[in-house]
Amino acid sequence: MPADLAANTFEPPQPTDVRMRKLAACIRALSMDAVQHAKSGHAGMPMGMADVATVLFSEFLKFDPLKPSWPDRDRFVISNGHGCMLLYSLLFLTGYDGISIDDIKKFRQIGSKTAGHPEYWYIPGIETTTGPLGQGLANSVGFALAERLLNASFTDVLVDHHTYVFMGDGCLMEGISHEAISLAGHLGLGKLIAFFDDNSVTIDGPTNLSVSDDQAARFRASNWHVQEIDGHNSDAIRAAIKNAHDAKDRPSLISCKTIIGFGFPSISGTRKAHSDAPGEDEIAGARKKLEWNLPPFEIPDHLLRKWRSIGAKSRRRRADWEDRLANTPIPVRMEFERRQGGVLPSEWRSAISRAKVELHALEEDVATRKASGIVLEHLTASIPEMIGGSADLTPSNNVRTKVQKEVVPHDFSAKYIHYGVREHGMAATMNGIALHGGFRPYGGTFLTFSDYCRPAIRLAAMMKTRTIFVMTHDSIGLGEDGPTHQPVEHLSALRAMPNLAVFRPGDSIETAECWEAMIERSDGPSLIALSRQAIPRLRVDQGGPNKALLGGYTLLVADGDKPKVVLLAAGSELQLAVAARKALQEEGVPTSVVSMPCRYLFDRQPHEYRQAVLGNGAIRIAIEAGVRDSWERYLGDAGYFVGMENFGASGKAEDVFAAFGITVTEVVGMAWRALSAPSLPCDRQS
Repeated sequence: MPADLAANTFEPPQPTDVRMRKLAACIRALSMDAVQHAKSGHAGMPMGMADVATVLFSEFLKFDPLKPSWPDRDRFVISNGHGCMLLYSLLFLTGYDGISIDDIKKFRQIGSKTAGHPEYWYIPGIETTTGPLGQGLANSVGFALAERLLNASFTDVLVDHHTYVFMGDGCLMEGISHEAISLAGHLGLGKLIAFFDDNSVTIDGPTNLSVSDDQAARFRASNWHVQEIDGHNSDAIRAAIKNAHDAKDRPSLISCKTIIGFGFPSISGTRKAHSDAPGEDEIAGARKKLEWNLPPFEIPDHLLRKWRSIGAKSRRRRADWEDRLANTPIPVRMEFERRQGGVLPSEWRSAISRAKVELHALEEDVATRKASGIVLEHLTASIPEMIGGSADLTPSNNVRTKVQKEVVPHDFSAKYIHYGVREHGMAATMNGIALHGGFRPYGGTFLTFSDYCRPAIRLAAMMKTRTIFVMTHDSIGLGEDGPTHQPVEHLSALRAMPNLAVFRPGDSIETAECWEAMIERSDGPSLIALSRQAIPRLRVDQGGPNKALLGGYTLLVADGDKPKVVLLAAGSELQLAVAARKALQEEGVPTSVVSMPCRYLFDRQPHEYRQAVLGNGAIRIAIEAGVRDSWERYLGDAGYFVGMENFGASGKAEDVFAAFGITVTEVVGMAWRALSAPSLPCDRQS
């Protein structure tokens, strides 16, 4: 047999527990039938991990399909999300309302609830969107961390549950797994239990084509409790889970030796079982081997009743928890319910007002990262569910406040997390914290390192989590660190992401308004890009309506007439637009300045408002120390741009701006060139 089809030589004994074998066969049958019917999918993992899932769900997992969002339920995540038919089968078998046998039959079809990878809460019981390998593992660290943080405030009476995650070889090859495993082991997240589907097969073939890691040793080195078992032996699975529960001071790895595509007569144990539709002969052979003499998608009544009783097994525990909640002192209960419901404290906006007063009183110019830190001091004192953190850049990101203690191993009575140099792991962990409920996580790094976070930011946008990404050092204005640290394409790339609100405030007051908009947002994640260098305060008002909520607004109107030139800018370049307007007005050119802190919000304003702000018939010039791409929709073919089209350089901020022609002189000169030949756009992009 060719090396890439070499079979897994592990031969497990036939499970002796007939009842468990029949229950697991329900999962296997539904999974292989759905994949075969769709002619697409991944039957291998569900077939291989069905025994583990059966023991976990039937004897350990705390859940109630009638109340899928019960706060003290255990969380179950499939990090190797291509194996989602395992999850869909379990949700159907245990009686979740959101999924029927018809949904199973429509696996991977347009408009179906049973998508090719699990999508967050599209079916109740799906705790997170997975598919990009390793993300679910890192989300699980966030779930487990949130459980401990919430427990520190509300005790075992209201918060006492586990997080279980299935993962495969691919999850553990991805770099994010190293970050997640290390963080979980460091913090001692004892209620996190991970099951490794150790089948030694990837899409290309045997795992030894590309890796020779000792995964058990790796987890031990990261302070995990580790067990290695036969993943098809119910007794071994049961004992391992009990042992993991007893290892309270460390997260647990249960490495399950399995056969991918267990039951298929010729492709089990090979790469052919990973993602290919098995084919009718393999399906027939599996039915014979699994002693499953039933038509596709048919589950015997007695087995379905047993699975439904498994779904009901925690109902008494859920009712007992509800009784405990009802008997909790009223102030504590109200606070718990408020946070679980995602409702902000009634007086939280006063924190923004106080921050504006403080910022308005500052006499010196301040970087927006410093202004952000001042705003956070007020917000974290007023919103107890805010959980901060940074990827080893706390002093630079200005994200830790005076009221926030540091989370340390085994002590979770704090509100600030040192994520270490783990940007990707931080972002995915924050997503898990947000999905868990009870918290509003935010975390910081440099904007250029948003590249390291991007897969997790994308999933946050897809799931509409209330995660806030704080990105400082937002342009060539960071200066001496040079082009490796100077983001030029990042703002455009992030603004292109659907459902991600990207904020780039132009001064300290606008920074406070952007924070208010981010905290208020309930339908998706936000990212704020902040300057390293000090910039002047341009907004003289400290009260009144929040202008940043409009996404873009006229900061300065044209004097004397409707504008002939409209200068659009965001962030630290807003000051250049203001200075250029002054020069143009003095030269008799009516000019307005538009601040554009968040085009996601601006694009959702009425068409008439947007056209009025952008200036009908006026020459438009955008200014930003980044690439032009995200300004195109406002500039079109007739617009002008002062910015970057290459990487930056090392030097003092003002010298770097001058070297690339991002100056008041260049803006004014471009305006005059445009006025002289308005039909010939002349961009100044260096």
